[in-house]
Amino acid sequence: MLLATSRRLDGYKITKYLDIVTGEAIMGTNIVRDFLASISDIVGGRSGAYEQQLEEARQIVLSEMAERAKRLGANAVIGVNLDYESVGQTMLMVVATGTAVYIEPDIN
Repeated sequence: MLLATSRRLDGYKITKYLDIVTGEAIMGTNIVRDFLASISDIVGGRSGAYEQQLEEARQIVLSEMAERAKRLGANAVIGVNLDYESVGQTMLMVVATGTAVYIEPDIN
């Protein structure tokens, strides 16, 4: 499954626009991760624990979106957009959206 943020794909023609597809994940934080992140905030630097959680959430939503597109008969998703939001102080929501399409090589 090809995923792209663009609306066109070089070397391919879109033969079918199928539907909008999404993937969603809401991840809870925990006290240990929060404590380590607060130490990182105080002394400076990056919070590896939160970065790992963001990466995990991103992988989940992209996989979920691709699976939904596949069930529609798509072989690509174009116009992919990722949105990150905090829900309260203990939850992280990540949403991926895109358009499920069927593509074929453009031989012209």
